[in-house]
Amino acid sequence: MVLHGTRLNSRYARPMQTALTTAHRRRLRAMWRSAGWPFQDMLEVELLAAGLLERQRDAAGRETLRVTDTGVAVLAQTLQRNRAARSAHEALVEQVAREMQRAGRIVWRGLSLRAPLADEEGTRWAVAMPDVYSIRHTTVEAYLEPVVHEIKVRRADLLADLRLADKRTAYMAVSSECWYVLSEGIARAEEIPPECGVLIAGDSGLQVARPAPKRALRMGFGLWMALARAAPMDNAGDEDAQAWLRDTAAGAPGAAPP
Repeated sequence: MVLHGTRLNSRYARPMQTALTTAHRRRLRAMWRSAGWPFQDMLEVELLAAGLLERQRDAAGRETLRVTDTGVAVLAQTLQRNRAARSAHEALVEQVAREMQRAGRIVWRGLSLRAPLADEEGTRWAVAMPDVYSIRHTTVEAYLEPVVHEIKVRRADLLADLRLADKRTAYMAVSSECWYVLSEGIARAEEIPPECGVLIAGDSGLQVARPAPKRALRMGFGLWMALARAAPMDNAGDEDAQAWLRDTAAGAPGAAPP
């Protein structure tokens, strides 16, 4: 987004363009929530020049900053955009979770899992928070095959995520497969690290762009306890999943191993 402000130190006011970045939006939101004390950095200068902030002085001569009406409009636009992105994200999370249930898996959303990260100095711990986590519906530990699905609907979010190598390492520490599920058009499969599979979500459903490498994983006690404390996703409203469970219980062909 490019905003037009007014250059105040010129003899004639001239329009000035400022490319509004995520950092600008965050600072503007911080100013809206704060008492308006200035940071006096270049980010603030650009917001002032774009007309999103304005300087004020109180009776004691102290200078503070105020978000202008134009700045308020930008904040409202950002809020609407973020809400739309969250709605799209939640819809895709729901779609992936239901697909995992139809495949006969037990599914969790919103988990926080402690994951070990090994390096030269020893073992560190990180918190893995996958969008969708699932295991096979089986009583044989070797058949569990825990899987992580990370959902991305915006390219900016994906690129920021790809810079977090520890995050992917944590996901792989708690799963035998790790998948990125991407809204169609935001990235190519080649942009995703090879240790992860890629699913593309489009009008025709979920399509495998690249399968995830499978790794052997024995689920530790800590992971079992985390799953035991968290309620799995309810499949009572999913007729396809209920039919699969009925068929499995009846010993229908194609049922998962016990």
